[in-house]
Amino acid sequence: MKILVTGATGKVGSRFVPRLLAKGYDVSILVRDVAKASALAALGARVIVGDLYDPDTLPPAVEGVDAVIHLAAFFRTLTDNEGIIKTNHAGTVALANASMAAGVKRFVFVSTGNVYSSGYQHPAKEDDLVNINAPRAYSSSKIAAEQELISLHKNTGFDVRVLRLGFVYGDRDPHIEEIMPLLKKMKRHSGSRMHMVHHLDVAQALTLLLHTDGLNGEIFNVADDAPITLYELADSVGQASDAFDPAEGPLKDPFEGIMDISKLRNKTGFRPLVPSYYVARDLDIL
Repeated sequence: MKILVTGATGKVGSRFVPRLLAKGYDVSILVRDVAKASALAALGARVIVGDLYDPDTLPPAVEGVDAVIHLAAFFRTLTDNEGIIKTNHAGTVALANASMAAGVKRFVFVSTGNVYSSGYQHPAKEDDLVNINAPRAYSSSKIAAEQELISLHKNTGFDVRVLRLGFVYGDRDPHIEEIMPLLKKMKRHSGSRMHMVHHLDVAQALTLLLHTDGLNGEIFNVADDAPITLYELADSVGQASDAFDPAEGPLKDPFEGIMDISKLRNKTGFRPLVPSYYVARDLDIL
């Protein structure tokens, strides 16, 4: 199977692509900077220069490809909302249209659990209401991309699947360290829970969506079996005393940040290889 992966040099992609290559897939990667892809090229990935900002570069990238796994996203910025929307929404739609025109058989879009808000009174499910006018451009741009892809499937039959990720960690990913300074700044409650997913299980879920028939036009959550409180997470890296407001009140929504993964389990047989953060810590795969 010939697969094109976008976002291959990012945190998720740089850990996912080697696993694809190790399984014998024919993998191409779409990158803007060839130098950043040297390690993946050395493993056997075919490097294609292109840019989601430039739709004309996309048709050559998807030519002869069986499936696209679209990981690329613009996130780590608080100021460039235009860039976030152009990458996450417009770029995704342009890639999907180019893929459909090229005869790509399957398009897997990697989205985020950040599309969910609060107040569901249960772990967030794939059919719960999401707010396309969410205040954060990252969330709203992902929602807009999801909705347009699902519409594309309904209108044309193009095989699209969406995977909403919990908080990704593991494999020496710096995600956890990076969010610690943000917890107090964002006034996160120490009792709020973070639903996490290890890179091993991101790879497992993506592979299942790549191969499982009958999932066209569907959205899936992926996370582990044991959401962890932000206090526990901060304490595990020695930062609990600095991460939260000592005068915080009671936790308002115990379900905020929690995702229901029963759909993925029931339809694909997914079971977390790393069921909790503490398992990852004990196995030394953080």
